[in-house]
Amino acid sequence: MSKRVLILCTGNSCRSQMAEVIWNTQSAGKWEAVSAGSRPSGYVHPLALKALEEIGLSPEGLNSKSSQPFIDQPFDLVVTVCGNAQTDCPVWPGAAEILHWPFEDPADAIGSDEEKMECFRTVRDKIKTRIAQYLDSAEE
Repeated sequence: MSKRVLILCTGNSCRSQMAEVIWNTQSAGKWEAVSAGSRPSGYVHPLALKALEEIGLSPEGLNSKSSQPFIDQPFDLVVTVCGNAQTDCPVWPGAAEILHWPFEDPADAIGSDEEKMECFRTVRDKIKTRIAQYLDSAEE
């Protein structure tokens, strides 16, 4: 049986969405990752989708959703990927472990489309590295 991780962010439009897809891919079926937002934006940022596609990951099926339906569900791990989610969700009732990994919000990037995309790539790569480090340490 796979372990479950809930990845929380405020808007559930960028960081948590990328983390969900990356976690599900990197864990190769050993984990089930879902993401949610404390105040969901209602959309997944197009540049987050593009950032995933650039590294060969499918963003199919992603949607911005509230954390409320997950409150009573058991999770082996809850990860907050922004400071606001850490404040909004400092404890999670069904979590065995809670980690706080604050990443800058690529949706706040300014400049040309290419400059904004570079910010999304940077955050995506940081998320990918952090998840890989966690998964490697969890298997030891």
